[in-house]
Amino acid sequence: MTTSITTLSPSQAPGAQQFDLGIGGMTCASCVGRVERALRKVPGVQEATVNLATESARIAFALDAGADGAAMEAQLRRAVRNAGYEPRAAGQEEAFEDASPWAGFMPVGIGLLLSAPLVLPMVGDLFGQHWMLPAWVQFLLATPVQFILGARFYKAGWHALKALSGNMDLLVSMGTSAGWGLSVWLWLTAHEGHAPHLYFEASAVVVTLVLLGKWLEARAKRQTTAAIRALHALRPDVVHLLSKSGEVDVPVAEVLVGDQLVVRPGERIPVDGTVHEGHTQVDESMLTGEPLPVARDVGAPLTGGSINGDGRIVMAVTAVGAETVLAHIIRLVEDAQAAKAPIQRLVDQVSAVFVPVVLVVALATLLGWLWMGVGMEAALIHAVAVMVIACPCALGLATPAAIMAGTGVAAKNGILIKDVQALELAHKVDVVAFDKTGTLTVGQPRLTAFEVVPGLDEASVMAAVAAVQSGSEHPLARAVVAAAGERQVHVTTAQDVRAVPGRGTEGEVAGQGYLVGSLRWMQELGVDMGPLADRADALQREGATVSAVAQRDPQGLQLQALMAFGDEPKPGAREALAALKARGIRTVMISGDNRGAAEAMARRLGLDPDAGDVMAEVLPGDKAAKVVALQQGADGQRHHVAMVGDGVNDAPALAAADVGMAMGNGTDVAMHAAGITLMRGDPMLVAAALDISRRTVMKIRQNLFWAFAYNVAGIPLAALGYLSPVVAGAAMALSSVSVMANALLLKRWRM
Repeated sequence: MTTSITTLSPSQAPGAQQFDLGIGGMTCASCVGRVERALRKVPGVQEATVNLATESARIAFALDAGADGAAMEAQLRRAVRNAGYEPRAAGQEEAFEDASPWAGFMPVGIGLLLSAPLVLPMVGDLFGQHWMLPAWVQFLLATPVQFILGARFYKAGWHALKALSGNMDLLVSMGTSAGWGLSVWLWLTAHEGHAPHLYFEASAVVVTLVLLGKWLEARAKRQTTAAIRALHALRPDVVHLLSKSGEVDVPVAEVLVGDQLVVRPGERIPVDGTVHEGHTQVDESMLTGEPLPVARDVGAPLTGGSINGDGRIVMAVTAVGAETVLAHIIRLVEDAQAAKAPIQRLVDQVSAVFVPVVLVVALATLLGWLWMGVGMEAALIHAVAVMVIACPCALGLATPAAIMAGTGVAAKNGILIKDVQALELAHKVDVVAFDKTGTLTVGQPRLTAFEVVPGLDEASVMAAVAAVQSGSEHPLARAVVAAAGERQVHVTTAQDVRAVPGRGTEGEVAGQGYLVGSLRWMQELGVDMGPLADRADALQREGATVSAVAQRDPQGLQLQALMAFGDEPKPGAREALAALKARGIRTVMISGDNRGAAEAMARRLGLDPDAGDVMAEVLPGDKAAKVVALQQGADGQRHHVAMVGDGVNDAPALAAADVGMAMGNGTDVAMHAAGITLMRGDPMLVAAALDISRRTVMKIRQNLFWAFAYNVAGIPLAALGYLSPVVAGAAMALSSVSVMANALLLKRWRM
């Protein structure tokens, strides 16, 4: 992970900043707690979260006026180093990620070669053969494994002792040192001609097995971060810049907004932009999960990282670097993988006291067996077995490994999970509330009727309405402007245009004041619907969204025209709602439209207005209150609500919901407020997001169960003498590898 400092959101403490730091040398959940405590002791640090699976730390801190951010970064690095771990330089982890599958295996291979002859006599005993090696040969084979290959355990264990805490390395170094030391003592004190039973093979094999387990973990971690690496790989290194002298190949880092780039057939689009010349088909599957290529003509948007089809195009650059969609996606996935789930905090608290408790149990085992009169040799071996099997590696990996795998496979399918709390809560959702326009419907309404008051000129009224609406991004406003263009109505410029949230727009055209908005707004203003009242009711009963146009004159507001709009359900929206219902999840549609239009669309989508599945005539500011009402429930029970929306006015409701899901074709505000972004804007992704959440939480629980089960079952067995140090070492390594392997099963998930 590259190190970076960013300013946090305005909602956080003034001057608060965030710093990401890679950390090397962590081996278990106890290490996580020790690094977090060291970082939190640095003056100014507000919060520090360390993730074992990503080997990274995220620190939030506040700087005093005039303070130096570089000095704070240096203090944080120093704190990590003083705690006994290695602060990573920027870019170091990327090089590690690109290594071959066998990277780092050499120490493990050497350990296996040196340990194999020590294990051979144990294998021979099974067949009645006695192949015991001379003591001096065992010593020469075991000592390099113990003190050269195992040096990392001594170093990290010593730092833990200095900090008056414990970790896996301390347990391994103490346990194997005890086995090695006991063997040396038995060898040197043996009577001449007597060959004592030595335990060099136990210490050497345990060190080798732990190294093997760590190597397998590292290899599995590289697989869990495959999604991030795949996203990084979408960015080409070189682009074809169109200059005055023709095409020039330049590094992508030198591209500026406004440049024109040539993209040849089959090449990746390097940055965000629009088509300037030509037309083509673009494959955006890696970004959105959508398998079918989409057509792109002049003026159409292009997303960096997608693949150009069979057409040569010239694109105009609109965003580069960290401002591109691809960079934003990478940040979201990295943030989710670096964050810590609430359940992991409980695990960390348990791990903080785990190692000291294990040391006490090991001491009690030693004293207990001595009291029973078995002798120092056997008592020490049983104590060593307790220390080796109790290493809490799997506990530290159980949650983050599953989260990394789950968020990675979700990203590949167009589901960006930026909030791990949303991931952990999504499986509990029993109510899903959908915004209507743009979420369940296409969001591009058409003007289906334009009826003026008798005696007025339709073209002039439409020209005035289009002028007032021309600056608005509201879908209904765009529909009016589009209809005026189709009818070749000349549209002038409006003055003093002002949007009235949740109601409409007003402005002046040729000195006349016009108001364009909902029927409810017209009723609030006292506008007489006159001869068009019956027609307005009829259009609403037909399911249309009806707006009105009024003009200001000395006598007040006079009705000018009615406008009816129609929208179409999104393809697959009805099936998506049916899929949620089939899982026992209640679905609700929230709309600002009049009740007739909302209920008509709801029936087309398979919702039942009579069962309370429709909330109509909801102002934008009231959507959050509707979400809270759904959470409280009419039945008096607490419900977990997911809100799905795409607009700026959905942001408060997305934030209020237990889980907010923003459509990727919506606004940036909505995506920032939501914990999950659905890149394709496909309602079917809602059910998929809930499913990947359920499966990820299931993996977390399975991992935690097995991690605890290994220790809870293994420690008593080792203390009672049923496990040798070699078997204990194998079981401890197996626990970590099994947790990682179980998490990687999430990569097989399909929608």
